[in-house]
Amino acid sequence: MALSVVSLYRDVLPRTNCRDCGFSTCMAFAAAVVADQHPLSGCPHLSRETVERLAPELAAQYADHRWTRRDMQQDALVYARERAAKTGLTDLPGRLGAEPMTLPDGSAAVRLPFWDKAVLITEKGMTAEDGSELPRLSATFLYNHLAQGGSRPPTGKWIGFESIKNTVSKQKSMQAHVVSPLVKRFSGRVGLLKERALKAGGVEAAGEGPTADLSFLFRPLPRVPLLLLFWDAAPEDGMEAEAKVLLDETITEHLDIESMLFLCENLVERLSAGD
Repeated sequence: MALSVVSLYRDVLPRTNCRDCGFSTCMAFAAAVVADQHPLSGCPHLSRETVERLAPELAAQYADHRWTRRDMQQDALVYARERAAKTGLTDLPGRLGAEPMTLPDGSAAVRLPFWDKAVLITEKGMTAEDGSELPRLSATFLYNHLAQGGSRPPTGKWIGFESIKNTVSKQKSMQAHVVSPLVKRFSGRVGLLKERALKAGGVEAAGEGPTADLSFLFRPLPRVPLLLLFWDAAPEDGMEAEAKVLLDETITEHLDIESMLFLCENLVERLSAGD
C-alpha cells in the first residue's frame, strides 16, 4: 500500500501521541518518516514484523522521491555538475590557473588549489586531493566555478559586491553573513583579526585598495582573489568598526552571484575558526 503521512498515521501508528518516539504527536512522527526518511522503527510501539513488512514500500517511495522533502543542496550539486559536464580537462589548466597531472593509473587529472588545500578534477568528477569526498557545498561551488567559463587573470582592480549587476537581492545576505559577523567578532580586536588572517593564508596588502587599519589579500582560487579591509572602531570619534570584502573586476567571469557570496562567507568561517 502507498504510505502517505495520513495513511501511516491512520493505519499503522498507535495514534496515542505518547511522545516516546521523541515527536510531539503521531502525526508529526508520520510526517518525519514519509518526508524526511526518519526510521519507522523509531516508534517503540510498532512490532518488528510491522516495521520489516513496510520497509520495502518505504524504500520504494524514497527511491522515487514520492512525498519526500526535496534535498535542495543535492539538487544544487546535481545542477552544478551538469553545468560543468561540458568542460574539457585540457581547457582547465590555462583557464583556471590549475595544474595538469597524470595519476598513478595513467589517467589525466587537473589539480586546482582551493584555499590551503587542493582538489583533483578527472573525467569522473572531483575529489579532495587526499581522495576524500568534498563537502556538498564546496563541490557545488567548485563545479559552478568550472562551468562559469572565465579565463582572464585578475587585474588588481577591486570592486565592491554592491557594484556588481544583479546583486541587489543578495546585498542583505552579504551584510548579515559577512560584514556584520566580521565587525561583531573583531571590533577592538584588530590584533586577533591579523593573527587569524595570517593563519588563513592571507597576505598583508597595505598598498591594495582603499586605506584601512588592516588589509589582507587572500587567494582561495588561482583566478579569484579576495581583499579584506577592516577599520577598527574609534569610540572617541563616534566611529563604529567597519569591514568590507572586495572582489577583482573579473569576478563575474569566474563566479556567479551565489558563488561569490558563498566564498565570502567561507572567508568569515575561516577567520572565525577557534571562536
